[in-house]
Amino acid sequence: MKKADTGKTAHSRFAAVRQSLESFDPGTGWRLWLYEFLLFGFKQAWACLFGALLLALLLVTHLFYPDDAALHRYDFLTLAALAIQAGMLLFRLETWDEAKVILIFHVVGTIMELFKTAAGSWVYPEASVLHIGAVPLFSGFMYASVGSYIARVWRIFDFRYTAYPERWATYALAAAIYVNFFAHHWLPDIRILLFIATFWLFRRTKIHFRNWREHRWMPLLIGFGLVALFIWFAENIATFANAWNYPAQEDGWQMVGFAKLGSWYLLMLISFVLVSLVQPIKGLDRRH
Repeated sequence: MKKADTGKTAHSRFAAVRQSLESFDPGTGWRLWLYEFLLFGFKQAWACLFGALLLALLLVTHLFYPDDAALHRYDFLTLAALAIQAGMLLFRLETWDEAKVILIFHVVGTIMELFKTAAGSWVYPEASVLHIGAVPLFSGFMYASVGSYIARVWRIFDFRYTAYPERWATYALAAAIYVNFFAHHWLPDIRILLFIATFWLFRRTKIHFRNWREHRWMPLLIGFGLVALFIWFAENIATFANAWNYPAQEDGWQMVGFAKLGSWYLLMLISFVLVSLVQPIKGLDRRH
């Protein structure tokens, strides 16, 4: 098992650290439980690295960025996000396949941003030079951070699947969700039908993840929900940092409504399917 996994992760500097941690034997009982808990947290933190750095930049610049700076804050965020991306590739903290995912998400996210800002769904209240229409270029990296997380966690935890649906069906569902994000401004919102279709398609699908040495599992639908909840928390931090404002926040910050969890859940499906284009859908090896 170790030899097969080594070849897959050799392009990232994290591979050696990961293999060292996974080969350590903490014993049994509470020591094993505590070690697995800490290892899970460490791996999740590593998978979140791109998004966590970007979120920290949003918060720090909101609190401390000079009002009279020659460079607009949004433009600084764009350049900083580019520097983070370049640094992660240069120091092999991220693979080129993961960088491809980030590029895909940047394009998909920017297209959605251009439409949604024009429709008044949210606004970017600060000035910038590096922008397309009303959308500062750093916004694409916020979508990219979601793709980066999914691609990295997929590799780090060696995701395997049972009862995975036909690939064409997942592509069709993701496309329908993406179209509905635009079309519901003129046509009836079909997100309820999309939730039903998502449940039906993935109702038997289990995701198997290897934290230490054995694969554990959960229903994939629950996994989507947990990540959507995490993104919702991050969205609250980002809007507090004035990265963007929803209409209800223009007169002062307030928490993003729970209804947004549904939107993020559907976006998770799109994100997952996009990552599946560059990450293999592997079945569970019963020898694990």
